Amino acid sequence: MKPNHLEERLIQFAIDIILACKKIDKSFASEHLAKQLIRSATSSALNYGEARSGESTNDFLHKMKICLKELRESLINMKIQKGAGLILDAELLDKLIRENDELISIFVASIKTASSKK
Repeated sequence: MKPNHLEERLIQFAIDIILACKKIDKSFASEHLAKQLIRSATSSALNYGEARSGESTNDFLHKMKICLKELRESLINMKIQKGAGLILDAELLDKLIRENDELISIFVASIKTASSKK
């Protein structure tokens, strides 16, 4: 996958998360999890931009692992919200979970490839 394409997917994922979080009920749990989800989803996109400018292979790997960590956090968050019925657009939530799974797979493969080249 081309770096620009992955960056665009991460940006779109972050945007879609922000839009999905507008479709929550207004309970304490919803607002708490939505804020955290927005932080982790946007962090993965922002850290990928940093990774692309890594000063060394180790720096690149470190930032890629942060992206992966944030994507995994986003996934767990969405699964909690799905289980509790907090995001009201279930179809959108399922789409975001699928995209999140795909992004995790891409990062796992990229980290393995970069680690093997060290």
